[in-house]
Amino acid sequence: MPSALRPELQAAIEAAQAAARIHVRYQGEQLVRGTKSNARDLVTQVDLESEDRIRQILLGAFPDDGFLGEETGAQAGASPQGGGRRWIVDPLDGTVNYVHGMPAYAVSIALEVHGVLELGVVLNSARDELFTALRGHGAFLNGAPLRTSACPVLDEAMVATGFAYTPERRAENLALFTKMLPQVRCVRRPGAASLDLAYVAAGRLDGFWELHLSPWDVAAGAVLVREAGGEVSSGDGPLDLDAPLIVASNGPLHGPLVRALQRRSGPPLLG
Repeated sequence: MPSALRPELQAAIEAAQAAARIHVRYQGEQLVRGTKSNARDLVTQVDLESEDRIRQILLGAFPDDGFLGEETGAQAGASPQGGGRRWIVDPLDGTVNYVHGMPAYAVSIALEVHGVLELGVVLNSARDELFTALRGHGAFLNGAPLRTSACPVLDEAMVATGFAYTPERRAENLALFTKMLPQVRCVRRPGAASLDLAYVAAGRLDGFWELHLSPWDVAAGAVLVREAGGEVSSGDGPLDLDAPLIVASNGPLHGPLVRALQRRSGPPLLG
């Protein structure tokens, strides 16, 4: 069944590819422009130029839409005709990886309409892998359909997580990491949440959790996971882009993964 959002998907793909070309053009150069929360959390000329180009393409095509970008924040829609739509963009997810030459970074673009995530595009610019999804129409990798894994139990699962840049928040997830490690086959920390979610959608990972992410880190990947047959939540409750926790899985592992994350000391994080 055709989707009314096909033009939006094509624009998002065009924007992601344009940003990826900027990634490639500057690869290997020293382009750090500053830091965000602390000296570990970098921002580069590539982040800034990529976001600017994405905004030009998306708002050029849909000028009434809102825009939420990691580098420049929120921009309201130009008129009420925007219909409660906003683009949620991370122009370079995995900036630290990019600066160090580690090939795990991506462009992440989602479209939210009246609070519902309708479209997700994640482009792994290091490997030229294009992950796309429209709500109700499946998820794809370079045009081929995606399905999550069939792993049924935690002790056979490969899962991923990530750590915030502030010491306090790192310590918070370290407690969960220590709790989870004995319960799964292995835990990975690639360093780009949008790719972690895309890899859950592709069946390369069986699950993922992380604390204190931002909407641009997870919006596009959440669409991919759901459209590939998996589940995404904020713990016990439905996904909230502003919640302190995201949990994603292949589906069968979701309940066990959430329950395992809940078995921790201190104030509850979930629900």
